[in-house]
Amino acid sequence: MRRRQAATFGMSEGVDNPQADADTVPTSSPPDLPKGPGGVIFQEIHSMLAEPGMKRAVSFFDGQNLYHHAKSAFGHHHPNYDPRRLSEAVCAARGWTWGGARFYTGIPGADRQPTWRAYWDRRLLSMRRDGITVFSRPIRYRTKQVHLPDGSVEEVETAQEKGIDLRLGLDVVGMAHRGELDVAVIFSQDQDFVEVAVEIRNIARAEGRWLKIASAFPSGPQATARRGIDKTDWIRMDRAFYDACLDPRDYRP
Repeated sequence: MRRRQAATFGMSEGVDNPQADADTVPTSSPPDLPKGPGGVIFQEIHSMLAEPGMKRAVSFFDGQNLYHHAKSAFGHHHPNYDPRRLSEAVCAARGWTWGGARFYTGIPGADRQPTWRAYWDRRLLSMRRDGITVFSRPIRYRTKQVHLPDGSVEEVETAQEKGIDLRLGLDVVGMAHRGELDVAVIFSQDQDFVEVAVEIRNIARAEGRWLKIASAFPSGPQATARRGIDKTDWIRMDRAFYDACLDPRDYRP
């Protein structure tokens, strides 16, 4: 019996990978328009609500999802984006007031991937010093058996993030309820967050308050997923925009 360990970072993306939509056009400063299914309906609701002159935008980073999609779209082989610079750039391009950034990720065990664990320990500390709110949880590992065509059995170690998406979604909804944001920007393409977008609409209706939820994601010819989160505004980031917000620091031990 053969045994194969989880890949680097060892995380299940949980990412939807639908076919590309026909109007995908990479751009450094894409228009602030509703793109996800249901976005036009929400825009009609917006037209009946008082739009604030100053829009406080809080960014929520699904760290591993953004990394994997940037890798496929632009060829970056480690999560070298700077969350603060990237979120500030998105806000500046749309005239929103930067209201903070929050980063969510699973981290590998030191006994399984010591190099990457040290990397993330240093990286997350740096983010906190930059004023970013960080939420992390240990990755869970499990082994499953895979039966191969030649009749042999291979043991494959898989790793999964647990509780990351739930925590991010709860924070978006909680901050909206408390009036701590006008715009929620989720840096992810994970369709699990559709329910968060629906809840933001419900809050806007119930409270008679203008709210926006957007999905920011890498966009390029090599991207494996071309869609943002449904029922959100889509913010496509091309390589020039993304690369202008890289973190030049080296966190490797």
